[in-house]
Amino acid sequence: MDARGRAGSFCTRYGLRVPVLEAPMAGACPPELAAAVAGAGGMGASGVVNDTPEKIERWVGRYRELVGDAPLQLNLWIPDPPASDAVGAQAAFLDGLGGSAAAAPGPAPDFTTQFEAVLAARPTAVSTIMGLLTPEQAAAARDAGVAWFATATTLDEALAAERAGADVVVAQAMEAGGHRGSVDPDAAEATTVGLFALIPWLADALTVPVVAAGAVADGRSLAAALTLGAAGVQVGTALLRTPEAGVDAGWAAALDGLAPEDTVMTRAYTGRLARGIATEYVRAWARPDAPAPAPYPHQRHLVARYRAGERGTLDRVNHWAGQAAARATTEPAGEVVARMWREAEVLLP
Repeated sequence: MDARGRAGSFCTRYGLRVPVLEAPMAGACPPELAAAVAGAGGMGASGVVNDTPEKIERWVGRYRELVGDAPLQLNLWIPDPPASDAVGAQAAFLDGLGGSAAAAPGPAPDFTTQFEAVLAARPTAVSTIMGLLTPEQAAAARDAGVAWFATATTLDEALAAERAGADVVVAQAMEAGGHRGSVDPDAAEATTVGLFALIPWLADALTVPVVAAGAVADGRSLAAALTLGAAGVQVGTALLRTPEAGVDAGWAAALDGLAPEDTVMTRAYTGRLARGIATEYVRAWARPDAPAPAPYPHQRHLVARYRAGERGTLDRVNHWAGQAAARATTEPAGEVVARMWREAEVLLP
């Protein structure tokens, strides 16, 4: 099947007019942004890793108020195995950056109750990152009529997702902003593959559709991803400067003209490898005297405590950014999506 045929079949299957999915960026996906993407014919999304069931219900309720039953993806992290919670060295380092911690936050939301809340909301798709649903969870999603989109960063991860029953594999390349979806957190640095190598590598081996994620920010990259074997694309950083995103002003401003080499891979915010802007805080954790960040979720909890106390040079929010950040514009999100598809259609045979 050619690029247009793949994209057309994918759109028909998931109720889209254009093969563009909003990346489910936790903390940066207000319902208004998701609704703008859906209004342009794409799929809205939210990352709900930090959300209680009540917050998930409220978010989806607002989205439905704006766009009715438009396509929607809700994303969950598969929990990491327990790790050591010793954070003394990391806390001392943050103290040295001028901060001081507030009291420890309450417990994180329970994955099982989050998953139940997602299925109760009846999105088009539940997507996963950092691992796979259990057979029982995959069956529950299927019984609820909810598709499963599984994130993969390697062919082995993609094949495991397909065997486990995933309906779609999201191929996350090294250029993508935010967290790497690597199942094994310790292998993340060693499995960074670029988009042009990753898409055909996965598409040629899988029978389920592949959605490309990483450095897709205009019609050229959208057309290239479809030509290489993707059925659709997932777009994140390209939407962060839009008025609907409503992200921290400093973060949004830093994306303007950001060179690809000015984004770096770091564990400084959460303990999981992710791509972000090389801020003063991020660079500090790369110094020779810096300790290794604590494993996820302990580094994330520690950072949250310092943000609630005295931040010092700690960034107000996680400054995530993909390598195509300079192509993000301040256009309304719906116009960004529509323009990308117009540009891509001209280039596709």
